[in-house]
Amino acid sequence: MTREAKLEKLSAKREEVLLGGGKKRIAKQHEGGKMTARERIDELLDPGSFVELDQFITHRGTEFGMAGTVAPGEGVVTGYGTIDGRLIYIFSQDFTVLGGSLGEMHAAKICKVMDLAVKVGAPVVGINDSGGARIQEGVDALNGYGEIFKRNTHASGVIPQISVIMGPCAGGAVYSPALTDFVFMVDKSNMFITGPQVIKAVTGENVSAEDLGGAMTHNRTSGNAHFFASDEHECIAQIHRLLTFLPENNLEGPQARECSDPAERMEAILAELVPDDSNKAYDMKAVITAIADDQDFFEVQPYYALNILTGFIRLNGISVGVIANQPRALAGCLDVNASDKASRFIRFCDAFSIPLLTFVDTPGYLPGVAQEHGGIIRHGAKLLYAYSEASVPKLTVITRKAYGGAYLAMCAKALGADTAIAWPTAQIAVMGAQGAANIVFRKEIDEASDPQAKRQEKIAEYDEKFANPYCAASRGLVDLVIEPEKTRYYLIKSLDALLTKKETRPGKKHGNVPL
Repeated sequence: MTREAKLEKLSAKREEVLLGGGKKRIAKQHEGGKMTARERIDELLDPGSFVELDQFITHRGTEFGMAGTVAPGEGVVTGYGTIDGRLIYIFSQDFTVLGGSLGEMHAAKICKVMDLAVKVGAPVVGINDSGGARIQEGVDALNGYGEIFKRNTHASGVIPQISVIMGPCAGGAVYSPALTDFVFMVDKSNMFITGPQVIKAVTGENVSAEDLGGAMTHNRTSGNAHFFASDEHECIAQIHRLLTFLPENNLEGPQARECSDPAERMEAILAELVPDDSNKAYDMKAVITAIADDQDFFEVQPYYALNILTGFIRLNGISVGVIANQPRALAGCLDVNASDKASRFIRFCDAFSIPLLTFVDTPGYLPGVAQEHGGIIRHGAKLLYAYSEASVPKLTVITRKAYGGAYLAMCAKALGADTAIAWPTAQIAVMGAQGAANIVFRKEIDEASDPQAKRQEKIAEYDEKFANPYCAASRGLVDLVIEPEKTRYYLIKSLDALLTKKETRPGKKHGNVPL
């Protein structure tokens, strides 16, 4: 065969792979409002940066008609490229080829890019759009999933792992996204272990795919997803934004960029944000955005466990992870879901050397039989564990209520806060003044000629002695009591001093987090 013939053969083979399942199936993909696997990669990565690997991989299946089945690219496109000039490894399942089903060699392609990502220390992005395991390949397909799950686990805490659900993701396939750091879901995509038909057959329950495992269901109800997007273009923009806050791997420091927002900028709005009535709500997001560089807060899981906020900001150019009680939802109480949401975010930030900033305004743990029976003790312990385990710089700002065990759980000094700052409105105590008065001064109140007046007197007395930041400050449990409008300045000064922090833990294989 001549040189020209060989080149023509290469071109023909490549053209076959690039066409995937063919023009008709590509058109059907577009009709459903979905891009193809390659179009998604092209939009996600910098133009011209994608290098495809394993273009010509083929399956080895022979059963159930597979011997004569051609599956270009094995139903998945894999390789690497850059986003804003930074290296990214990627795989994108191709629904036009056998429904993107995962078989032995499909899995092998994914495993190869995951292994490479770990070797070189670069994030991996997986775009899921698949009908599930390739039934014709039987146990080989199941083993392929297992190989992926193992790599997800070993890569955890080493490189950022991002899963993107842009179509169906069912059965065992859902566990790979669940093992990764962040899950993005596009409207009309879905993710579930067993589909509506199986559920109806087994339990008799009628449920739609959207209600069972749709994008908003997992963002709002289950908490399995972190981000919701109305379409694929919005989703890709969200991925770009997230990556700007993340390092390439666990050996890099926190992301830093030039900052033109003055560190000494004052925010007068903070001085008036906390209401005089301690039972009135306010929006903690206003606090976070006010102190952030360019007032930019990228919230993570904005639809789930609304009583706690998680997300990323920058302080003088440094990427920082934020955890904050939200008084507008359940008065900022901690509950099962809030504890899980915050704990996982804290552990991610700690794994990748991202400093932690905590804003506190919580009256305690949410009371109720459902919470107790739902395991609030175990789930709440996750938050204690996550903060205590974290060795990154930890800054805490107490804006108002910091009561009881919830005060400790929100990164008090005892759990390792490097700098604890309080506003003059802070109330640091075992419990609120009204509840405390009923217990501590019960006898005096009961014996008083005017019990109601005596009760108000004792509430005021308790407020004066304990429901303020000065008792804690006198014990060294608060480092600074500051004017609220100066919060940004003091946080940046504190962070600057802590960036070289080194902290070790006792040698062990690993701890036993209360899962």
